[in-house]
Amino acid sequence: MAVPTTKRGLLLVNLGTPDAPESGPVRRYLREFLNDPRVIDIHPVGRWFLLNLFILPFRPAKSAEAYRKVWTQEGSPLLVYSRALESAVRERLGDDYEVELAMRYGNPSLPDAIARLKARGVSEFTVLPLYPHEAASSSASSLARTYEVLAEGWDVPNVRAVPAFWDDAGFLDAFAAVARPVIADTRADHVLFSFHGLPERHMRKSDPTGQHCLASAGCCDSITAANRHCYRAQCFATARMLAQRLSLPEGGYTVSFQSRLGRTPWVKPYTDLVLPELAAKGVKRLAVMCPAFVADCLETLEEIGLRAKEQFVEAGGESLTLVPSLNAHPEWVDAVVRLVRASDGPPATARAESR
Repeated sequence: MAVPTTKRGLLLVNLGTPDAPESGPVRRYLREFLNDPRVIDIHPVGRWFLLNLFILPFRPAKSAEAYRKVWTQEGSPLLVYSRALESAVRERLGDDYEVELAMRYGNPSLPDAIARLKARGVSEFTVLPLYPHEAASSSASSLARTYEVLAEGWDVPNVRAVPAFWDDAGFLDAFAAVARPVIADTRADHVLFSFHGLPERHMRKSDPTGQHCLASAGCCDSITAANRHCYRAQCFATARMLAQRLSLPEGGYTVSFQSRLGRTPWVKPYTDLVLPELAAKGVKRLAVMCPAFVADCLETLEEIGLRAKEQFVEAGGESLTLVPSLNAHPEWVDAVVRLVRASDGPPATARAESR
């Protein structure tokens, strides 16, 4: 007796956002986020003291104020744009997949999204972490939590993970398509690729040799066996490939890292230190791309679009223009669909006949 083809589900996973731009919801979000040992990778006792004595008593109010500057009538920008992507991908995939969006922290939660997929008969999962570059604190944490939730059931479903797509042609072409008219319209004389930062120790942990990452000034000039999982090396590679697509001249772009937290060394150069340096060198019209983010969020709209812009102009620049993220751009939707289909083989089936 023939058995029906297994029903597939696609789980799009982004990092997360508070439910409202107020101190209480932001505190709940930050507690879940920063309590993750893959995010703050120190001894649990030290993490508890850092979180409860130094971060949560002060940071929620400040972060809530920042969120209010970019919050929309529909809600958090990250959630709004991620929902738009979810809807567009669902339409493109049609009946082949059931599609759900989940956030690693906050809502819609991973357990709830997985439960909704299971309720619709899904027993085979494809997981797409919406982070272009590999990092323990984003893609690895999201996958680990997904596997943990799926393993809670008696029958553990088949799971496929779409790998990091920092060098995917569709991803790169889509970002170039978004950036090209902005650079032209603003007559930008320099492009800054500002990626989210991470502690330097995270790079060293990704180096199996223990001798390559951050050991020399040119450690990220190419992808090698030693740094193929290094977040910083992948970011520099993405910037080089985007610069080529945008026909940026040598010296016409800079790479930097934003959003550092605490006193521990983070990967360099720092965006907030690069901005006045560029202004001092005579850059007047700066375009900033944030290719670590596929949806606009607090880090792009507020940190770059507002604060970095003010800093650059105060330092002597004329204008700073944030290049929008991919959000639900048609070329990005096409790229997501291709990534999903490329990661999946033929639909899994049970035995064709029971005896």
